Amino acid sequence: MAFDAGMLACTLAEIKRIALGARIEKVYQPERDEIILQMRSFEGGRRLCINAGSNNPRIGFTSAQRENPQNPPMLCMLLRKYLQGAKLTEVSQADFDRVAFLGFDTRDEMGFDCRRYLIVELMGKYSNLLFTDGDKKIITAMRTSDLSLDSARPLLAGMTYTLPPTQNKLNPLHTDEAEFASAYDSFATDRPCDKCIVAAFSGIAPVVAREIVYRATGHTDTPVRYCFRDGIQREFFKVIDTIKNENFSPCAVLEGERPVEYSFVELSQYGNLETKRFDSAGELLDAYFLTRDNLQRVHQRASDILKLLTNAEQRIKKKLELQRTELAECEKGSVYKKYGDLITANIWRLSRGETVAVFEDYETMKDDGSFDTVTVELDSRLSPAANAQRYYKRYNKSKNAKVELAKQIALGEEELAYIYTVFEALTRAETPTDLTEIRDELYRSGYASRMKSYSSHKPHAPTVMQFTTPDGMRVLCGKNNVQNEHITHKLAEKYDYWFHAKNVPGSHVLLVTEGREPTDSDFTVAAEIAALYSKAEGSNVAVDYTLAKNVKKPSGAKPGFVIYHTNWTAYVTPDAEKIASLRNGK
Repeated sequence: MAFDAGMLACTLAEIKRIALGARIEKVYQPERDEIILQMRSFEGGRRLCINAGSNNPRIGFTSAQRENPQNPPMLCMLLRKYLQGAKLTEVSQADFDRVAFLGFDTRDEMGFDCRRYLIVELMGKYSNLLFTDGDKKIITAMRTSDLSLDSARPLLAGMTYTLPPTQNKLNPLHTDEAEFASAYDSFATDRPCDKCIVAAFSGIAPVVAREIVYRATGHTDTPVRYCFRDGIQREFFKVIDTIKNENFSPCAVLEGERPVEYSFVELSQYGNLETKRFDSAGELLDAYFLTRDNLQRVHQRASDILKLLTNAEQRIKKKLELQRTELAECEKGSVYKKYGDLITANIWRLSRGETVAVFEDYETMKDDGSFDTVTVELDSRLSPAANAQRYYKRYNKSKNAKVELAKQIALGEEELAYIYTVFEALTRAETPTDLTEIRDELYRSGYASRMKSYSSHKPHAPTVMQFTTPDGMRVLCGKNNVQNEHITHKLAEKYDYWFHAKNVPGSHVLLVTEGREPTDSDFTVAAEIAALYSKAEGSNVAVDYTLAKNVKKPSGAKPGFVIYHTNWTAYVTPDAEKIASLRNGK
């Protein structure tokens, strides 16, 4: 669902109720198109997220902790200059459009009181964030456009802000029953009613229009001809009254654990799918967008890593295929030896110049005392003895190649397994630092020649995931091979317990005992964490665990590769929500 005007009204109502009068303590810009305002109000600290990106534009409170760049962008520094210490005194919406105005009382460079505005436009690929003075003159914008790009509405510093052009639709907040009836009578009778509502009224998302039609008719795609105007009108004004009275019911529709839709009103159109209600719009937006945003950011920032790994995977697979084909050819070595033996045994019958010879195969004696025959090709330029030596050389070559190919195939399979561990680590990357560690790991693992314009960074102590079990014991978990090695070979004490999902790529997990004896619950939680942060899927995941002193890294092995003996195996079914609640710092 797009972040429509109704959802914007829902989030702005929450901001007015909680943060009106709050002071801005910090301003962050973790992403190019995202601003975080750290506020302090009578209800405590809050983080207001404003995302003006083209994919997931939104505004609302968030509880997520994001890593910020070491060098803040220019927009962030300018907002810090003007807004830190400012008080939020105005929160409004432009009619029923996807434009929000946040007004701040602050002081100018001379120390006089003044008003500043953050104007948030949440319009898909046209989303923007503008910073203006009290007269709505633009100071700066996240995306500017000059006269050559937009002659009707240029966005440049010094120009007065104007609202985006209207779409000649009715404002549902100002529409009465007579106007609705007139608009309804103009609908094309063979067109789905929900599409007519979206086309006629501003600010209504398709999912809300479908909900109106579903509540009135029992179907989402009912044509106008089969709808009763009174029923559509009744449900339409119920939704509008929800907005006017700020009686919102933020909810998300879940398919399993994956959210597929969200809205400011309860959705009943999805049949068997679960509908989960949230206490606040901020919680809803976090639940819907956090995982999606993380995957999107990782895909954007890690495109170079993904390309390198994909190319490496294809190269290794192609090489392995050729080597296995060649190894299959080496199985003919015994045939070459047999040809050499037959030529040697029958050398008295042969002479130079022959191109083919037929010999009796003495290994295939039949009941009547006869033998099968074997046809052997000869080089007419060579003597019989030289032809025999030629086949013996082929035999020796295939025998040596078989040994070497077996070694090379094992090395290729080992490298491919390592590539898969890095792929798996990418799915767990949460911050730019995690991606930097993966790039550095690849650089140090021999992929430097394929990483153009990249230089190795000075190693630093990685920041690993930390959990606390219900019984109070610490659990450490790595997100990539660098962190895995740090946990296993730097942080682990010999009587700590080490966990890893059995026979699949995954995180190294350490149960820190600190001289205490873990409970059964501690072991179970650590095993569930190892199962969750691995490639394993489904229930009853096998997890190996042993004392950390039993875990060793072979000499010359790839990062993250270890061997261990004397282990136990647990079978667990991880619960993602339970494990997330045990994580520290989230």
